[in-house]
Amino acid sequence: MSTRTLNLDDTLYRYLLDASLREHPALAELREFNRTHPQASMQIAPEQGQFMALLVRLIGARRTIEVGVFTGYSALATALALPPDGCLIGCDVSREFTDVARGFWEKAGVAHKIDLRIAPAADTLDDLIANGEAGRFDFAFIDADKGGYDVYYERCLALLRTGGLIAVDNVLWGGAVARPAQDADTAALQAFNRKLHADERVDLSLVPIADGLMLARKR
Repeated sequence: MSTRTLNLDDTLYRYLLDASLREHPALAELREFNRTHPQASMQIAPEQGQFMALLVRLIGARRTIEVGVFTGYSALATALALPPDGCLIGCDVSREFTDVARGFWEKAGVAHKIDLRIAPAADTLDDLIANGEAGRFDFAFIDADKGGYDVYYERCLALLRTGGLIAVDNVLWGGAVARPAQDADTAALQAFNRKLHADERVDLSLVPIADGLMLARKR
């Protein structure tokens, strides 16, 4: 029995995927498409996508938010987990990346569940709050510019119902957060992690999956 998280070498990671990953064909195709993408590192790991889909199902989510869509892998994983009348509001500023996403969403038959908003995410979230949507969402995933995490978190927390869940990506940042910050993104993530550790508005768990996934359940 281990008292700390197990390190994964390539062999064990391959076993993890072989033993547990159930990837929809459209997800597998999109992941293969992204393999040679210049910004491939922006896509989440497949086991993380499956984990988030399980969380969406566990909490019975119907209305979700995603901040940072890229080519749509995480949104696709979430949308596949939503019920037929579920809705995901996707926030991104890139038409180039999200045009790719739309094609895969269509192929998987979930495009009707995804409401993509091309605008600064803070503006989209503020519009939702202004339109009376506070407290009406079940789940939010934040994976965008690290300097904006605090802003996105506060808006998403306002939009979530009690018992709703926020998942925040890249909070371990390749291990850089455990060392003195050498850049603005690392410093922003360190400050964000400290803030959430002390935030009594949520229940908290930092899960060491992929690049670190912070889970915050609204009390």
